[in-house]
Amino acid sequence: MTNATFDRLIEEALTLSPFYRAMLAEQLLNSLDQREPEIESAWVEEVKARVEEIDQNKVALIPAEEVLDQLRNR
Repeated sequence: MTNATFDRLIEEALTLSPFYRAMLAEQLLNSLDQREPEIESAWVEEVKARVEEIDQNKVALIPAEEVLDQLRNR
């Protein structure tokens, strides 16, 4: 695809109504979200393990505002 083709595509997309632009954006984003089953499965297991650690009080939770304050102060 050339820059001219891309520019023409963007120009055409911007003439769509907000509803259709949103639908187009969703389709484009979904096309980028091609997850591999092995990776998805690994994330599910990681989340389960972390939730279990929280449920068993093995980790200390830090409020989001405190974390954000720490990051701002760096």
